[in-house]
Amino acid sequence: MNSGNASAREMPRSTVSAAATFVLACAALVLAGCGGGGGGGGGGGGAFPIIAPPTAIAPPPSGDDDAILASSTVAGLCAAPRGGINPETGVAYPDKSGTLTDEKRWARGWIDETYLWYGEVPTTLKAADYATPVAYFNVLKTPLVTASGRAKDRFHYVYDTERYRQLSQNGVAPGYGMEFAFVRNSRPRDLRIAFTEPGSPAAEAGIARGAKVLEVDGIDVINGTNTAVINRGISPTTLGETHTFKLQEGSATRTLTLAAASVTRTPVQNVKSIDTGSGRVGYLLFNDHITTSEPQLIDAFNQFRQDGIQDLVLDMRYNGGGQLNIASRLATMVSSSTASSGKTFERLVFNDKNPFRLTPAQSIIPFYGTSRTGAPLPRLGLSQVTVLVGPDTCSASESVVNSLRGIDVRVNLVGGATCGKPYGFSPQDNCGTSYFAIQFQGVNAKGFGDYGDGFVPDCSVADDFDHALGDPAEARLAVALAMRGGGACPASASAKALPGLLEKSEAIEGQPYLLHRTPLREMRVLEAAPSPG
Repeated sequence: MNSGNASAREMPRSTVSAAATFVLACAALVLAGCGGGGGGGGGGGGAFPIIAPPTAIAPPPSGDDDAILASSTVAGLCAAPRGGINPETGVAYPDKSGTLTDEKRWARGWIDETYLWYGEVPTTLKAADYATPVAYFNVLKTPLVTASGRAKDRFHYVYDTERYRQLSQNGVAPGYGMEFAFVRNSRPRDLRIAFTEPGSPAAEAGIARGAKVLEVDGIDVINGTNTAVINRGISPTTLGETHTFKLQEGSATRTLTLAAASVTRTPVQNVKSIDTGSGRVGYLLFNDHITTSEPQLIDAFNQFRQDGIQDLVLDMRYNGGGQLNIASRLATMVSSSTASSGKTFERLVFNDKNPFRLTPAQSIIPFYGTSRTGAPLPRLGLSQVTVLVGPDTCSASESVVNSLRGIDVRVNLVGGATCGKPYGFSPQDNCGTSYFAIQFQGVNAKGFGDYGDGFVPDCSVADDFDHALGDPAEARLAVALAMRGGGACPASASAKALPGLLEKSEAIEGQPYLLHRTPLREMRVLEAAPSPG
């Protein structure tokens, strides 16, 4: 499991429940809220019929450890069974005494049954060559690449089940409340603060966007070689853990010590209406498709309606995804009822085994017209929207873009190329580890979903750490405001950013990427998926 460090680009994730919550790797959103209660207006719980898991576990056959078994025959046979009550379901964990071999067998069976590209998994892999089920699972994927040469499957991962449950429901994780972004990760490195969470240790210390990290625990970040110390400092794992940072803020420097706290994310920030010469424009920063974002988005759109905005700039440059129900409702609030009512937000395409036995109707995610409480959503009725994007715009966020284009809402992209995740998975818990293997591709109402190499922006503009997010002078927002009146993409803006698609393993100045992503921030989530049958 990758904790997010100076050499790694993406964190592994985990699943929420034995009911197999669906997660779209490319558009992080949950149909009814990860583990949350259902609501009116098709909150998602009814989108997938739940097939109860077997109450008894059949013993696996002895002999060949590499025989592909039905995952249900070895599910819950654990080398270290959990005791107690599962807080997600309210009933006892299903774990029974087993072995690591049983857990490896489960992983192989789950892949064969549900993985979108199960036929491309190498047949020469031997379970005995891998010490743990996680190590074995990590290689059980397609080795093929995309048109640009990137790995076709860059999204295979695992995560601790209970930690993911807490993150997905509340966006709570140990940290300082400041998001790190590498502008350059090779020496001389350039590590900045992208934004801070209100009320967090970082915010209370007065740390703001653009601050440059010079040292971590006395180690030089710019040219130092002791990356282990740097990584520990910028990726705390326990509450109360303290680390010292030397920051450059403008022309001044200061050194301070921060203690990791339980930070609750504020997914919607900087909601404002900006007066321009061609009308009033709404702006909001949207960072996470988590359950708590829904009421915040609704409040923001109600404010935009009261302010009489004529256009909207949606800043999702740092939004890696989350719950698909949130993405659908966001797209609904942007569009008109004429454009979206009764239309397909996203259709899920599975492997030829149809592992979850969904009917065509059950594979369709609609544009939800009501909140989870059943209240009608506010609509702006826009025929176009501008979205600020970059390499960290992933999963559910890309789904918003693709699905609006599917109903002919014009989506203008300003910033950098998006990450490219049109896929999703049904994260599945087994023995306390949640496994995420791609199991479907999401396509829009026009049947398009082939953006594995990301969406290329209409206007490439480098991220601007010299201005606050939401400041009309900030480079990406400034270009978006200028272009909405019919202006062309400024040549100077495009020249500052590298064209083409960026791999996050490449540290390229002008296209920074976030260093540490929570499990919820680079995926699509759908709730209440059935068991494979």
